[in-house]
Amino acid sequence: MSVAEFLRQRAVEVSVSGSYSLHRWYDCEGKLRNFACRTKRVSPFRMIVDVPVVGKIGERVTSYFQDFGEFQCTISATLKSGFLMELDMTRARRAWMSEKLTWLEKKQKDDSIEELRRDARFVPQASHTVLALADGSTHPCFIIDVSTAGVAISCEYDPPVGTPLAVGACVGRVIRKFDNGFAVKFAERQQRDDLVRLLVRQPLLQSA
Repeated sequence: MSVAEFLRQRAVEVSVSGSYSLHRWYDCEGKLRNFACRTKRVSPFRMIVDVPVVGKIGERVTSYFQDFGEFQCTISATLKSGFLMELDMTRARRAWMSEKLTWLEKKQKDDSIEELRRDARFVPQASHTVLALADGSTHPCFIIDVSTAGVAISCEYDPPVGTPLAVGACVGRVIRKFDNGFAVKFAERQQRDDLVRLLVRQPLLQSA
């Protein structure tokens, strides 16, 4: 199915964080690479996800979302920074998925959600930015979440712990790795009101 066709179908615009692996992407140890992703539009049959590494049409994908669980999927269309996945599941699970989406849609319209704490992690609207390294090279990357102290990133490039770099205009250092990405601690705590603007700015890395 094309993206245009899916946009004409009944679906829910919902942002749910998850992870995925493409069946042809392996790390240096021969293990499947995991990347972070986020849903943009979901139905019980398919979903559009925002991703750091776009697969090919027809490629098999394994994805996992905390709200939905694990899916085996096939890419049916691609976008600049995402793709449309066809979901393989039983009729009973589709019925459960439909009920789950109805609940999430109602939750989105709930105005009683408390404001986040000042230093709490949050998911920015802008998911994509650029990493800049000390040697001047740059790499596109996907923002998992961010706080005033640091940011979690998923990226095709896999830097070692301790690597100095900039995420957008925010200079920092890789402090730890996890299954689908890595964490960067900023050299200086950022102001929350300025944070998203700085993250998506043209990167500038000072020499370490």
